[in-house]
Amino acid sequence: MPDISVIMGIYNGSRTYAAMAIDSVLNQTYTGFEYIICDDGSENTFYEWLEAYCKKDNRIRLLRNHRNRGLAYTLNRCLKQASGFWIARMDADDISLPDRLEKQVEFLRSHKNYALVGSNAYMIDAHCIWGQRRLEERPRKESFLNTSPFIHPAVMIRREVFIKLHGYKESQRLLRMEDYDLFLRLYAAGWRGYNLQEPLLMYREDLQAYKKRKYRYRLWECRMRYDGYRRLGILKGNLRYVLKPLAAGLIPVAVMQKIRRKKFASDQEVMNRNPTSLTEIQK
Repeated sequence: MPDISVIMGIYNGSRTYAAMAIDSVLNQTYTGFEYIICDDGSENTFYEWLEAYCKKDNRIRLLRNHRNRGLAYTLNRCLKQASGFWIARMDADDISLPDRLEKQVEFLRSHKNYALVGSNAYMIDAHCIWGQRRLEERPRKESFLNTSPFIHPAVMIRREVFIKLHGYKESQRLLRMEDYDLFLRLYAAGWRGYNLQEPLLMYREDLQAYKKRKYRYRLWECRMRYDGYRRLGILKGNLRYVLKPLAAGLIPVAVMQKIRRKKFASDQEVMNRNPTSLTEIQK
């Protein structure tokens, strides 16, 4: 039985990015894992490619939804098949650094008071590493006011916690916010998380990613924040954070990208990296 179950949903997208994501998991220094990938109703041509690509390693278990059901349903289906003690998340356009699983499982083994562990991340686009996102080491309840204090594809969570939380909520009103909701419920139930203070993931954030954030998602996020803050006991005096997504949604996409790049810009050495650096850091 594997120690870790890595779960990933995938839907069409770039074959190049998907191959990089899959290979980054297969090339981990920690080898005691199973890799459960669920295709969420992609076009036949993409699925046929994915099916052939996944045959390269017998640790991969490929599932397929007959129609597009959304990320929450897809991940819950992966969870039902998972047998590992720890569940590691992965997204189909990101890159895990080689020692990610090793360092995260080592932390959870030696820190039983934490339910999950995340990490910092390099920020990338199709061309280069353009910055680094540094997260709060020991997020508190109040850490959720601004944004999620964890990067979803960078976390590893104890399987027993997923079971007690009944996995991800399958609601249309939580599209693109499944992770934020999960972490809010996890903290409301009394568990806590930790972020390793080193980048263990390359997180892809480009112009296309901003375009996916429709305004209706912002409205739904306000409701999710309201409910989540209320459960955490931090709603009083923090209504401005509940309404924050509405203000952010009014900012033009190109301007938001510039704001994010300035916010997460790393030192000059990182900013000057060329495209080959994506490969260099993976080594």
